[in-house]
Amino acid sequence: MKNSRSESYAKAGVDITAGYKAVELMKAHIARTVIAGADTDIGGFGGLFELDLTGITKPVLVSGTDGVGTKLKIAFLMDKHDTVGIDCVAMCVNDIICVGAKPLFFLDYIACGKNFPEKIASIVAGVAEGCVQSGAALIGGETAEMPGFYPIDEYDLAGFSVGVVDKSKVLDKNSMKEGDVIIALPSSGVHSNGFSLVRRVFDIENADLKSPREELGGKSLGETLLTPTRIYVKPMLALFEAVKVKGVSHITGGGFYENIPRSFPEGLGAKIKKSDVRVLPIFKLIEKEGNIPERDMYNTYNMGVGMSVVVAKEDAERALEILRANGEDAYILGEVVKSDEGVILC
Repeated sequence: MKNSRSESYAKAGVDITAGYKAVELMKAHIARTVIAGADTDIGGFGGLFELDLTGITKPVLVSGTDGVGTKLKIAFLMDKHDTVGIDCVAMCVNDIICVGAKPLFFLDYIACGKNFPEKIASIVAGVAEGCVQSGAALIGGETAEMPGFYPIDEYDLAGFSVGVVDKSKVLDKNSMKEGDVIIALPSSGVHSNGFSLVRRVFDIENADLKSPREELGGKSLGETLLTPTRIYVKPMLALFEAVKVKGVSHITGGGFYENIPRSFPEGLGAKIKKSDVRVLPIFKLIEKEGNIPERDMYNTYNMGVGMSVVVAKEDAERALEILRANGEDAYILGEVVKSDEGVILC
């Protein structure tokens, strides 16, 4: 690559040498994510991962892909780029864990108007942190400089992850029954969904993003909105080892009404008392400032519940113990009932 440069391409807005510099800057971050089986040689045409199937009789690969969405607009306005990568990883690995799989590796895709190597490396630092939190290796990715397609100071970020689970351990929602308990794993905030509405509610381009706000416990609006998505992989893997888990829902876009029923069989639903939901201050502020109907809030946001888990009633206390021992302030959210409504909020 020492002789790789193109003055003509640079005049068109693409500096390929900036791409090489960005790769060099991100290598230290990528090194933090190396786990057994991961190829540490970044820069090839494909990311390699040696699959260890010890203890797995019938391996099933599980994949997840997602992006960060318009939350990136907040990052642009705050000029803070080292946390959105955590969001990107979280949106993928949190989905994978919902079927009982362990994430193995992650790849990212960054498309930008102009490649500023330090900014790209900052984004990847966040991706690497997300991989560390989830125990996945960052084995590759792509940075595409696209002048004229993206504004010069903006970018998009997406990625995908692959995990593995023994077929016998894939979560079976059909084992769920009336009387089972629904456990909540608290969210860290808005996570990475509903930001088109967030931006409209706060008129985000003109909002004061940096001043402390009493309603947010002294944090600024920008800091609160940029709080990265919580990653639930390690606590959930510990739970799978100790308790029979019947269903897991990652509460993303569509909120309670769309996501919780996805882990339920037909004929069963979730009964949840609104008074039992530990709603975070940011959601109360969104509802108030935007005059948003309560049902729309629960149908758009996680409202403070990033993940829900269903276990048998007799396993509930043990499940709470395991989750709390692994850093989750988990609590009882509701119960499984006979219903075709999906979610009953009362």
